Amino acid sequence: MAISQVGRYAHLSESDVEALGLELDAIRRGVEASLGARDAAYIHRTIVFQRLLDVAARVVIHRSKTRLGWMLGTAALAVAKCVENMEIGHNVTHGQWDWMNDPEIHSNTWEWDMTAVSAQWRYSHNYSHHVFTNIIGMDEDMGFGIMRVSRDQPWGPGNLLQPLANLVLAVGFQWGVALHTLASGRSRARTDAEKSAATRTFLRKAARQVTKEYLLFPALGGQRWRRTFAANASANLIRNVWAYLVIFCGHFPDGAEKFDPAVLERETRSEWYLRQMLGSANFDAGPVLGYLSGNLCYQIEHHLFPDLPSNRLPEIAVQVRALCEKYDLPYTTGPLPRQYLMVARTIVRLALPDPQAAGPGARRHRLRTALKRTAAPAVD
Repeated sequence: MAISQVGRYAHLSESDVEALGLELDAIRRGVEASLGARDAAYIHRTIVFQRLLDVAARVVIHRSKTRLGWMLGTAALAVAKCVENMEIGHNVTHGQWDWMNDPEIHSNTWEWDMTAVSAQWRYSHNYSHHVFTNIIGMDEDMGFGIMRVSRDQPWGPGNLLQPLANLVLAVGFQWGVALHTLASGRSRARTDAEKSAATRTFLRKAARQVTKEYLLFPALGGQRWRRTFAANASANLIRNVWAYLVIFCGHFPDGAEKFDPAVLERETRSEWYLRQMLGSANFDAGPVLGYLSGNLCYQIEHHLFPDLPSNRLPEIAVQVRALCEKYDLPYTTGPLPRQYLMVARTIVRLALPDPQAAGPGARRHRLRTALKRTAAPAVD
């Protein structure tokens, strides 16, 4: 069931919650005070690496004549796309590098290499999701509007198809994010003109992406255009599935709690912090997977401090985990395969009607079970 009182659920008094908030504020201040040349060099180096890898991968795909060469080029292109999407695009658009005052690496100017429009995604994600994290009916990223991921969400016949919808979303994740973001923006638009403008902006961005990946680059391959077309499609598929895994394993495994809108009544900053800690999940990753995930393997820390640079999340995680131990709070994490298996299980289970919503036969069974429990002798 959705949590309505975060502090009580966590067995913390009001003073404990406020003390936790003060300690998290101190972590933020410490990181902000130490930001400088090392961090700026990191993001500049990452952008240069990603662009060089992208060019090198496309050259290998274009020039190689063997299947192995094609596979290596495709793999390199997929890595470049993952880095651009996760470690650069997602994090720059969160404003993590705005403190540099670099007009080229700023949340208001960066346009990432995927079909979603950065400006549309920035409002939908940074506001709707990060402010109202996992609040039923308010966090629009819960199931992305096509899947039921909590029993507190009403079941409908369409949910029977959500295991299939889940697979389709994984394969075309960039399109799912783009369309979800567009729908969110259109729902908030006050006039038909604003809705039409948002749609036109998306269609122009999508057309540029499709033209670049499936017309322009294949055309540069001449008679070998099919190799380039297949490589681009494969790299996009890998990037889509990887981004999907990272996002879903950070939000929907067991332990990532859901919340009732009642939590917003007089919610303090400290209570918001606590809600982020309870509503997010990490997965175990080394430096390579961490880098490819945009350090979103530290989803708990990212939700606590969404605008702090991603390269600082590993060191922040050490401090946050210590706070969880100090305040006896769960720190939800585990191997990536295990985290995703829990997500998949939830999606399949919640595709079906809840047991209490079943027919008369199920109700009679529950009644008989309850009567048996009532009649059973107490055990000291």
